[in-house]
Amino acid sequence: MTTRILASMLLLATTLATPLASAADRSMILATTTSVRDSGLLDALLPSFTEQTGIAVRVIAVGTGAALRMGREGNADLLLTHAPDSEQSLVDEGIARRRTPFMENFFVIAGPKHDPVDVAHARSPEEAIEKIAGAKAGWVSRSDDSGTHKREKSLFEASGLDPDADWEGLVRTGSGMGLSLQVAGERRTYILSDIGTFLAFESRVELVALSSPAPSLRNTYSILQLYSDRFERPLRSAEAEALEDFLLDASTQAQIGKFGLERFGRALFTPTAASAPPSAD
Repeated sequence: MTTRILASMLLLATTLATPLASAADRSMILATTTSVRDSGLLDALLPSFTEQTGIAVRVIAVGTGAALRMGREGNADLLLTHAPDSEQSLVDEGIARRRTPFMENFFVIAGPKHDPVDVAHARSPEEAIEKIAGAKAGWVSRSDDSGTHKREKSLFEASGLDPDADWEGLVRTGSGMGLSLQVAGERRTYILSDIGTFLAFESRVELVALSSPAPSLRNTYSILQLYSDRFERPLRSAEAEALEDFLLDASTQAQIGKFGLERFGRALFTPTAASAPPSAD
């Protein structure tokens, strides 16, 4: 265990060292994107954190937009999201005191194996979107203000489309990544997904990944620490710091880098904490 985690645990112990402290006090709320939950990563990581620290983590998995709103309203102690521009806005507004990238992967355009508009041979993700929209081919959109939905809108715009473009074959689920993938699978149509959730659902939805990694598909996950004194509800800042330290710890980063290898033959995430220091403090 690193010095940072030991220091956080000492701070937490000091905070809780009162006669009335109980197991119920050693808890926190983590608002996070559905893609991290649906991939199974949190199930792999959080039990070790609770065992090491005694802190129970209540996970609320929603779209990134909803998670950021929870942070803005002080309804979560820590955020784990993947929409860099929107995250930076919380830092700039003085709501989040720190944004720390800690892992990444890529979004993927997935679709039926027969690939009716030949997305697999598109020269870029933007050209793939142009092909799909131009053919009025089937497309499933999360349409839930998630990080994936935000990226979809930016890809549409970069492809010369209205970010909220609509056509007969486009279906909006308003739901998380897992359910949206299942809808795309049932309809045998195209969808934008993070690669982690796609691989976790691939065998169930019978879709294939058709795009290759590209700069416009890079998917960065960050931890956002909030300013506790902005909210009426006192935040569990010591617990949130302990969880951040755990996620940035070298052993956890190594575990993230191996997650998925046994089941999928490839890692679902690339740890980045060593090369990506906090953007604000």
